[in-house]
Amino acid sequence: MLRDAINRNGAREESEMPAAHFFAERPEEIGLNPDKVQALFDRAEREIKEGLLPACQLAIARAGKIGAMHTFGSAVQGSEKKTPTSETLFDIMSCTKAITSAALWILIQEGKLRAHDTVAQYIPEFGSNGKEAVTLEHLLTHTSAIRTAPGAQKEWGDKKQRLKRFAQWRLEHPPGAKFIYHVAANFWPAAEIVERVSGQDYRDFVRTRVAEPLGLPDLRVGLPRAFHSRVADIVWVGEPARAEEYEKLGVTPPRAAMASINESMILEFNDPEVREVGSPAGGGITTAGDLALFYQALLHDGRSYDGKQIWQPEMLEDAFTIRNPGFRDPLRGFTANRTLGIVVAGDDGKANLRGFGRTNSPASFGHPGFGGQLGWADPVSGISLAYLTNGFDRNDLREGRRSVALCSLAASCAA
Repeated sequence: MLRDAINRNGAREESEMPAAHFFAERPEEIGLNPDKVQALFDRAEREIKEGLLPACQLAIARAGKIGAMHTFGSAVQGSEKKTPTSETLFDIMSCTKAITSAALWILIQEGKLRAHDTVAQYIPEFGSNGKEAVTLEHLLTHTSAIRTAPGAQKEWGDKKQRLKRFAQWRLEHPPGAKFIYHVAANFWPAAEIVERVSGQDYRDFVRTRVAEPLGLPDLRVGLPRAFHSRVADIVWVGEPARAEEYEKLGVTPPRAAMASINESMILEFNDPEVREVGSPAGGGITTAGDLALFYQALLHDGRSYDGKQIWQPEMLEDAFTIRNPGFRDPLRGFTANRTLGIVVAGDDGKANLRGFGRTNSPASFGHPGFGGQLGWADPVSGISLAYLTNGFDRNDLREGRRSVALCSLAASCAA
């Protein structure tokens, strides 16, 4: 069993990991080639051995089970530097967007929401400064024309302050006119809609309607203080790529459109208050195993391991449909391929630039996260992958090559 939840004496350690039935005894049990799986793990470990990253954790799943999971390196957890295990939690950054979106899909399929409903219909405070026409679909597809959400992250936990910000926001262009990736702004009103429609805090809604029914104890948006000692603290590593490297490749620096993201802002995710607030756009904290299994449920018609229907197949089909297929990423020049909250790989040869590898099927879907976090599923192979690291590489070109390599190896692991 390729996982590191076994202590050095060979006994199972007490943890909140997924139940034993979520783990295959061997990769072959679920149709994974063990040699290819080993190559995937060797690639992940390579940069730990080279000292480029402090720690990483990855899991590959198929047929509803984790075929292999491992954690490498060392990390500060609860003020103590120690060897991480499969119990160690990682910040998943924008991989969170898929989880928050999936929570909204539940309310849509129950008829409590519609994608074309205006945000102001549920949050009257939002309907100011010309934002009356912004819809839920605009939020989830990054076409709302509200690109930034300035201010300290911990302030978002104050509902009054949150609503005040909503009222102050202004549009950069007519909603629905074009795609511009929104780092955080869109998902706060989306979370507020969850609260007003469900009557639950959005973090509790994710727990009770997504994580718990799926049997995934460590899948959380917003982390209670009692679990903070299990989180691998984020650190910045490496030196930025040189301008001539971008010029040689003929590419725009990938982070050029993320002016609101800087090193200090990212390190705020180590702050206990920020962890507890749990940004619906980037505040998810979980394990690679739980994230990979979340995607397995989406692959299997929205059913949990025990057969409970979480999402209806019709809802998932709609959720995975690309909206505005002609909309292009203005900086990178290729189509955005955005659905209701996630990204589809596509068949235009640009999947590797959307958070997938070169061997994923065009139908693969998921959402990457800042710093190199990965989460996706491939309906053709049945494989899902989650890769998490606490080492945020200043060299975004190296980060991109790492991501493409890992995704390409993982997508090829079917026996």
